[in-house]
Amino acid sequence: MWFSKKTNPRRNKLRKNMSAEKFSQISRFANIDTASSALLWLMFVALCTFVLSFEQIQQSRYLDLIPISIIVIMISLSAAFYIYYYQRRITKNHVRALALAGIFVLLLAITKISSLLVAGQTLWATGTAVAAAVILTIAYNQRFAIGMSMFYCILACFAIGPDANVSLLLTMAVGVIACCFSLREIRTRMKLLEVSALAATVVFITAIALGFWAKKQPQDAFRNAGLHALATFLAGLLIQTLLPVIEKVFRIATSMTLLDYSDASQPLLKRLAMETPGTFSHSLLVGSIAEAAAEAIGNNGLLCRVGAYYHDIGKINKPGYFVENELGSTSKHTELSPAMSQLIIVGHVKDGIEMAKEYGLPVILRKFIESHHGTTLVEYFYNEARKKWDEKQAPPSESEFRYTGPKPQTKEVAIVMLADAVEGVARAMQEVTPTKIEVAVHNMAMKRLQDGQFDECDISLRQLSQIEASMSKTLAAHYHSRIAYPKSTENNEA
Repeated sequence: MWFSKKTNPRRNKLRKNMSAEKFSQISRFANIDTASSALLWLMFVALCTFVLSFEQIQQSRYLDLIPISIIVIMISLSAAFYIYYYQRRITKNHVRALALAGIFVLLLAITKISSLLVAGQTLWATGTAVAAAVILTIAYNQRFAIGMSMFYCILACFAIGPDANVSLLLTMAVGVIACCFSLREIRTRMKLLEVSALAATVVFITAIALGFWAKKQPQDAFRNAGLHALATFLAGLLIQTLLPVIEKVFRIATSMTLLDYSDASQPLLKRLAMETPGTFSHSLLVGSIAEAAAEAIGNNGLLCRVGAYYHDIGKINKPGYFVENELGSTSKHTELSPAMSQLIIVGHVKDGIEMAKEYGLPVILRKFIESHHGTTLVEYFYNEARKKWDEKQAPPSESEFRYTGPKPQTKEVAIVMLADAVEGVARAMQEVTPTKIEVAVHNMAMKRLQDGQFDECDISLRQLSQIEASMSKTLAAHYHSRIAYPKSTENNEA
């Protein structure tokens, strides 16, 4: 009978494993982040549909909402896939996702309102497209900004309505590409004005060419091109004014802001120099090592340098407990147990984060403070604890002598972590030579790699090798050999 048929235990086990694997895949996909991202996407689609179909809703032409909704869904779905493949962190950072969606909806609303107020006027579509490109380039990177701005250009064409054509799309696209490629970083206050002027020039030339190609009268072609160029330039001026707001919304710091924070007159750096001179000197050297290493692999050297300046600000609270500030005096740790010493050493990370919040340090710089030690072991005091271990008690655990983390999430933070470690090793050497420095840097890099400290920052072995070479070169230049000064003959004769 069928109910008495024997079953294969091995097959049943395989089926259970397959079911468990499928369930884990489903649960991994259907998590809170995915649900929140889907909700934000639906909200974005609804708002975009409302903006694009404002006229149809006013005139009660509800059937016309169907094709508009389908178009918005398809464009939004394409943009969602683009975000998933090139900026997946947005799906987990809902604040950034909300800011991105809000900017798109706001710029689309401005485009739609301007087209309703002045029929046939399309200049604000170009202006908002350029504004979107500049904001996205500042907040993310050039590739992501170009892709997302193109999606915006298509939506803006639908916001304009029947007056939109291929010429408008090309004009917007040219302005977007000019802005994205010319805006790599903002180091001076004139940078955005220069980018806006360049984009306005490119837009003007393109609009004139398209006007003559469409057989327009010369005066109409020049007038239309001039208006689009003016809108492009005004968009740049507006972004220049709103730059601090953009930085706060996206929790970023432009190069111009980083340069401001690298000024020695900053309150925290002043305190670091006055209260912990040894740590201040160490931070300056770590900054120069990290900057050169970051630039060697094409990353943000300025961010590394400024992050290194602030990475040890937590030592201000207890400067005398750190070796670089002892200045020849007896170590305070001789009177403490290894466990208590470890708590003080590890505590400078937490103190640093609290000070950074108190002084309003940007979030991007706080990451260097909280992650510059990752989850590494405080080896000196761990070894001291093992030496003093009594067999009647449980042996000291490595986990008790580790920093709480987190591990570096970006390459820049990982570079500062390694620079911090190798500078300390080089400073502790009795006799410093280029060969010894190379060996020490390589050993420290491999130690951090094997300890899993670089697991979350997507750094490759090739990049790590380039970083090692750069750090060895910088350290060798700093600890170069010097010629001994001859003794005074007058003193010898006396």
